[in-house]
Amino acid sequence: MPKSRASRGILLTSNLPQLQNLIKRDPEGYKEEFLTQYNHYLSLLKLQQVSSISSSNSNVTTNSSNVDKSNELFQDLITFISQVSQCYPIETKELPIQFKELLLGNSENGGQNIGNGQTVKGDLRRTVVKNLVMLRNKEIIDSIELLQILLPLLPQVPSALRGMIRHTILTDIKTSNQKTKNHRLNRVVQSLLFGMVESGMNAQVIGDKGKGKNKEKGGEAMWAVMMVKELWKKGVWNDAKTVSIVALAAFHPNTKVQSAALHFFLGSDNEDENETDSDEEEIRNARRGVKKMEHRMEVGKSGRKKDRMLAQMKRETNKKRAKHAAGLGATPNFPALELLHDPQTFGEKLYDNLHKHDKIYSLDHKILIMQLLSRVMGVHKLCVLGFYSYIIKYLTYHQLQVTLILVSLAQSVHELTPPDVLTPVIRKLAQEFVHPGVGAEVIAAGLNAIREVCRRQPWCMEEDLLSDLIDYRKSKDKGVVTASRGLLQLFREVNPGMLKRRERGKAASMGLIGNQVLAYGHSKDAADGIEGLELLEEHFASLRKEEDGDVNMGEENEDEDGKGWENWDVDSDTGSESEGWEDVSSGDEDLDISDSDDEQDRKLATTAISQDTKKLSLLAQQKILTPADFALLNELRLKAAKELAESGGGSGAKRKLAALEASKRHIDGDESERFLTENEILGPRKKLKSTWEEKMELVQKGREGREKFGSLKGKKQKGTPSSSTNREKARNKPLMMAVHSNKVMQKKKASLRDKQIRLRAAIDKQKKLKH
Repeated sequence: MPKSRASRGILLTSNLPQLQNLIKRDPEGYKEEFLTQYNHYLSLLKLQQVSSISSSNSNVTTNSSNVDKSNELFQDLITFISQVSQCYPIETKELPIQFKELLLGNSENGGQNIGNGQTVKGDLRRTVVKNLVMLRNKEIIDSIELLQILLPLLPQVPSALRGMIRHTILTDIKTSNQKTKNHRLNRVVQSLLFGMVESGMNAQVIGDKGKGKNKEKGGEAMWAVMMVKELWKKGVWNDAKTVSIVALAAFHPNTKVQSAALHFFLGSDNEDENETDSDEEEIRNARRGVKKMEHRMEVGKSGRKKDRMLAQMKRETNKKRAKHAAGLGATPNFPALELLHDPQTFGEKLYDNLHKHDKIYSLDHKILIMQLLSRVMGVHKLCVLGFYSYIIKYLTYHQLQVTLILVSLAQSVHELTPPDVLTPVIRKLAQEFVHPGVGAEVIAAGLNAIREVCRRQPWCMEEDLLSDLIDYRKSKDKGVVTASRGLLQLFREVNPGMLKRRERGKAASMGLIGNQVLAYGHSKDAADGIEGLELLEEHFASLRKEEDGDVNMGEENEDEDGKGWENWDVDSDTGSESEGWEDVSSGDEDLDISDSDDEQDRKLATTAISQDTKKLSLLAQQKILTPADFALLNELRLKAAKELAESGGGSGAKRKLAALEASKRHIDGDESERFLTENEILGPRKKLKSTWEEKMELVQKGREGREKFGSLKGKKQKGTPSSSTNREKARNKPLMMAVHSNKVMQKKKASLRDKQIRLRAAIDKQKKLKH
C-alpha cells in the first residue's frame, strides 16, 4: 500500500539531505516540502534576532542545552536552504540579505548594530560564512556583495575563521582580475579598504615606547594594509589608488599599522620572515621524508605501493619548492614610490610625524620613517630641509643602528639639495667618526658616508676638510685606506679643483676629464645627439646581412634604405668609360691642379665628419626609436665599454664602464638594488671569527656530492646496497651475549633423542661432502 503525502512529508522533515537530493531532481514536485522547511528557517531566524537583542540589552540566563540544539537545527536549515536556493530563486531572493544581517547586524533596527560580534558566534557564524561563499560559487551573488560582507568581518572573527575569510577574499579578487582587470570590483574593494584605514585616523597617538606599548587599537586598518600588500605582491593590484591606501596608513595613529605601511614602501620582508622560515623548514622536512623513503626502499622490500608513495612525496616537495621560489621572486610591476600622488606633501608629513612624536616612538620605528623619507627625497628630488637638522643628533659613532641612519642620510641627498644645509652635516660626520680616538671600522664608515653624500652633492665639501680626510689614505688599516682613496678618486672625477696639484692625478692635471661638476643651480646643456647611436645602426646593418644571407644582397638593401646617399657627390661626377675622359692629355707633362697636402687632409677630414654626421642622424630621421631600441642601445654601449676596458683603454674606460653598469642596475634592478646598503657604508672589513653555525654550514657544504665514510663490507661492494648479514653481526657479538643467546640455550636444554638426531644428520652431511 503506497504511503500518503502527509506521511511522506513527515519522513522527509527529519532527513534534510534526502529532501535536498529529491528537490534537485524535481524542484516543482517538492516545492511544498521546501516551503515548509523555509518557513521553519524564517521562524528560527526571528528567534535568533530576538535573542540577540534581548541578550545585548539585559543579562538573561538561558538553558545552554536548548540553545545548542536550536543552533544545530538552525545550521542544518541554513545549509539546506543554501544548497537548493538555485531551484527556488524567487522564494530565496532575501537569503543573502539575511546572512548579511546575521554576520554584520541590522543597522536599521533603531540605529543599533546587532552585529558587531554579538549576533552569531562560533559554529553558527562559520556555517553562515561557508554558505555565503557557496552562494558566490553558484553565482547567486556577485563578488561585490560577498566582499562587502567578508571584509568587515576580518578584525572581528577568531584566527581559524579569519584564515578562511582571508583566503576567500584573495582568491576571489585574483580570479576576477585573471583575464582582464575588473575595474568595478577593484574600485569597490579599494573604497572599502580605504574606509577601514580612514576609520581610525582620528585616534590619539600612543606610540610603541614606554607606557603606550601594546595598548594601541586599529585592527581594521592593519588587515586592510595586509590585504593590499598581498594583492600587490601577487601582481593583482599595481595602480596609484592601491599606493594611496598604504600612503594613508603610513600616518595611522597605530604604530603597527604604520610599520606595515612603511615596510610596504621600503620593499623589506621583515614581517614575512617567520612565514619564510616556516616554509623553508617545511621544505627541508619534506626532503628528509623523501630520503628516508628512498633508503627504506633500498634496504627493504619495494613494491608498487611504495613507488607510488615516493612519487607522490617527490611531487609534493617539488610543488612546495616551486611555490616558495615563486613567492621569493615575485616583484611588483611598478615601484610603489614612483606612484605616490603628491610626493612633496607625503615627505613633509613623514617628517612632521617623525619630529612631532620623537619621544613616544622607539628607535626602530624612527629609523623606518627615516629610511622611507630618505628614499622619497632621493627618488623625487625633494627638499625637506628640516630633516638634516633633525638627523644631526643621531650622527654619533656610539648610536645604535648608526649605519642605517648613515644610509638614510646619504639616500636623501641629490643634486638639488642646497650645499649650505649639508655642510654642517659633513662637519659633524668628520668630527664624530673620523679622528684618531675611534676604531678603524668607525673611521671607514664615516669616510664612506661622506663619500656617498659628496657623490650626490659635491659642493657641500670644504677644501681644508677634504685635505684632512684624504690624508687617511696613509693609514695602516685596509678599510680606512680604501675609503679614503675612494673619496680621493671621487673628487678627481667630479671636482679636481678642490684637490692639491699633486693629489689630482695625471688625468685631471692634463685636463683629460671633461665632465666637471656643475655649480649648484646650473643645469646641463641641451643634448645635441644620442650617444652610441652608431652602434645601434651597425647592429641593425649586421642583422639585415644575416637575414639576407648574402653580402651583396645586404648592400642592395642598404642602398634602398638610403645609405647610398653618402657618396652622392662622387657618383654625380663620375662618368662612364665610353665618354673618353681618360684620353684627354695635357701635352708632354701632366697637369697638376691638386691642392696641397694639408688642404687635401682638411678636405678629407671635413668630408668624413660630414659623412659621419649624416650617418649618425640618418637612423634617427628614418626610424622612431622605441624603449626596446634604447634598451638595446644601452646593452651595446655596455658591451663596447667592456671591450675597450679589456683592451687597455685606461682608467677613463674603466670609469665609463662603471658608470654604465651603475646606470643599468638603476634601470633594470629592483628597489633594493637602487638604494644604498649597510655594506656600502661599512666597506671592506676583516673577516671575523666564524660562529659554530657558520662552521657547520661550511662542513655541510663540503659534504655535498661526496660519498659517506665507512666500511665497504656488505654495503658498497654488493649489487644492491644493504647492511651486513646476521652471520657477520654474530661474529662481533660479545661473548656473554652469545653464551646466553637462544641458540646456545636450546642446545643445552636439548634431550638425548634430539642430540642423536642432530649428530646423525651431521654425520650424513659429512659423508655426502666426501663423495
